[in-house]
Amino acid sequence: MHPILTPIVSLVAGILIFIFPSLLSYIVAIYLIIIGISGIILTM
Repeated sequence: MHPILTPIVSLVAGILIFIFPSLLSYIVAIYLIIIGISGIILTM
């Protein structure tokens, strides 16, 4: 992930968790999937 994008994604996720606490598990799951896929793609 681009270095500038990570803090923005974290900030948006934090705000959404405050508004919709039930979104926490979905946000964490999506974040981990994106990090995993980008890690696999960058190491190939």
